[in-house]
Amino acid sequence: MVMSNWLICIFALAAVLASQPTFAALNIFACEPEWGALAKELGGDKVKVYVATTARQDPHHIEARPSLIARARGADLVVCTGAELEVGWMPLVQSQSGNPKIRTGQPGYFEAARYAVMLEIPLRIDRSQGDVHAAGDPHIHLDPRNIAKVATALAERMVQLDGAEAVYYRARSKVFLDRWHEATGRWENQAVPLKGLALVVYHKNMAYLINWLGMREVGVLERKPGLPPTTAHLSELLSRLSKDPAKAVVRAAYNDPRAGEWLAERAKIPAVTLPFTVGGTDKAQDLFSLFDDTLSRLLTVAK
Repeated sequence: MVMSNWLICIFALAAVLASQPTFAALNIFACEPEWGALAKELGGDKVKVYVATTARQDPHHIEARPSLIARARGADLVVCTGAELEVGWMPLVQSQSGNPKIRTGQPGYFEAARYAVMLEIPLRIDRSQGDVHAAGDPHIHLDPRNIAKVATALAERMVQLDGAEAVYYRARSKVFLDRWHEATGRWENQAVPLKGLALVVYHKNMAYLINWLGMREVGVLERKPGLPPTTAHLSELLSRLSKDPAKAVVRAAYNDPRAGEWLAERAKIPAVTLPFTVGGTDKAQDLFSLFDDTLSRLLTVAK
C-alpha cells in the first residue's frame, strides 16, 4: 500500500517530537481567529497562542481594551492581517503594551497580507467612499492559496525568533502544507458547481473567496463600505436583482442578519451565513473545517 506524502511527514514529525522537550517557547498574540489557528498548526506545543478577537466580532471595530494590552505586553510575536484591517486598535495596543519586540518593523510583528496578491485596491481614496482600505481588501484568508503562502512565511518567522526549535517548526510546516495542498485540490474539485454563482454580500469582504471559486458578486447590502444598509439602497438593489438575479445573500457570522433576510425574502432567494473565520459556525473549528463548512453551505444554494 502506498502511503500519502503527508502521512509520511506525520511519522517523521512524530520522531522529531519524541526527542524534544515540551514547553511553550513562543508567546503568540493573534489578531484574528484564522491566524491563531494557523499559528497552532505550525507551532504545536512550542507556542502559546492568544486570539484577540472572535468570529462574532468585526475585526475592523475592536476596542484596545486593557486585557488586550496586557496580553500584548508578554507577546514574543504578534500575527495580524495588516493592510489596515486593525488600524483602529492595534497601533494603540502596540504602543500601550510597552513591548519593543512587537513594534511595526520588528521581527515580533508579522502581517499576513504582505504575502498575498491584494484584490480590490482602490484607484483613489476619499471620505465619500466610506470605509475603504488603501492597500486593498484585507480579508486574504478566504483564498486557501493565500493561507499556504502565509504559512510558509510564518513558519520561517517562528524559526527566526526561536532558532533552537527550527527543525520542529519546519517539520510541522511541511506536514501542514502537504495536508493543505491536498485539501485545496479537493475543495476546488467540489466547488466546480459554484463557478458563476451570483451572490449578494453584506460587506465587501468576500472578494478572495469569490475570486478563488469563480463566483460573481452582483450586489452589496452596505451602500458604502462600513455604512449600514438603508431601506432605499435595499429597495434599489432588489430592483436590480430582477435584471441580474442572485442565487443567495451571504454574510459573515458577525454581520447583522436583518438586511440580508429582508432582501432574501423579497427576492425569493436564501440568506446564507458563512463562518468567514474559525469559530464562525459550530462546524468551522479549524482552518480545514472552515473551508469544508463554507463550501458545504454554498453548494446547498448552487443546486
